[in-house]
Amino acid sequence: MRVLLSTYGTRGDVEPLVALAVRLRALGVGVRMCAPPDEEFAERLAGIGVQLVPVGPPVRELMRGTTLPSAADLSRYRAEMVEAQFDVFPAAVDGCDALVAAGLAQVAARSVAEAAGIRYVYASYAAVHLPSPHHAPPPRPGWPEPGPEVNDNRALWALDARNVNAQFSEALNGHRAAIGLPPVDNVRDHVLTDRPWLAADPVLGPWRETPGLDVVQTGAWNLADERPLPADLVTFLDAGEPPVYVGFGSMRPSPGIGRTAVEAIRAQGHRVLVSRGWADLDLVDERDDCFAVGEANHQRLFGRVAAVVHHGGAGTTLTAARAGTPQVVIPLQLSDNPYWAGRVADLDIGAALDGPPPTVESLGVAFKTALSPETRARAEALGGRIRTDGAETAANLLVEALR
Repeated sequence: MRVLLSTYGTRGDVEPLVALAVRLRALGVGVRMCAPPDEEFAERLAGIGVQLVPVGPPVRELMRGTTLPSAADLSRYRAEMVEAQFDVFPAAVDGCDALVAAGLAQVAARSVAEAAGIRYVYASYAAVHLPSPHHAPPPRPGWPEPGPEVNDNRALWALDARNVNAQFSEALNGHRAAIGLPPVDNVRDHVLTDRPWLAADPVLGPWRETPGLDVVQTGAWNLADERPLPADLVTFLDAGEPPVYVGFGSMRPSPGIGRTAVEAIRAQGHRVLVSRGWADLDLVDERDDCFAVGEANHQRLFGRVAAVVHHGGAGTTLTAARAGTPQVVIPLQLSDNPYWAGRVADLDIGAALDGPPPTVESLGVAFKTALSPETRARAEALGGRIRTDGAETAANLLVEALR
């Protein structure tokens, strides 16, 4: 039995499939993965014995700027990705019994699986990516924004489907015709299927029943991380009260947000721990109350900090929630970041700043909320309810289906 896993994106897109790959291999399933060709992803997959099939350009290069590419460049990237997938996927799927794709960018995956006569599963890491009257579509950079007259969720999702069709329909149906498959009318829903998997924790990011979608919520896909923390980081942590962590992962925040956060944290009398991330944040001055760290085990680290300040990535939100640590989310207007910011606020396990660029004053209010004893008590209580078996559940479901 062999499975092809496929995604394109930053570490937050790749790591859940790494967790699924490990669980599948433990069940005796062969796994290969289509992912970006970045060196860190190649090393990560080699470390678990999974073959990387590179697709598309390196993601880190696309994330270098502090602003997103233009609408024209994004459209070109998306078109090139479809061509790359139809070039690579047919050989990658050879000998496989199933293809599991994560992310709307996987436009070619279902068609290739269909042509090969194998099972296809689409997985989402957040409920907001699946159409429902209970929420609006996530921000999709480079596509037309709805006017103020379009404010009903159903109408917004209908507009979203038209935007996806405008970008992908011609290319997708051209390739389908070339391999003897009929055209599809709705590209987005074709990619998602009517029975998508939701790889998100049911407490942190639940799915609300929606007609037309039979969503299988498995729980989030992640692995236990046993790596020790770097010695110099442990020394800093041991030298005083728990600091407030500031990090934006693979994202590049707007200039000044990091320094504003550090200033606001210091104003509250707390030490600061800055994660450099892909943005290579350099916010440390000569004072000994601020420390910068590179790669570190967040599962160990987040239990030792007073709060986690981040951009609203699914993985960071989950890890902080599991640690029972309050969060302050400064979401980028991208993908599921605003959704996870809203979930943190709705669950009262922290604060979210979704609006004008944060100031020292607005962050100060958010930190007072997040650092209160009541918020920590709620965060700790919720942390005990977060599931840890999502990848195992998904692997078992897939193997049972294939058998």
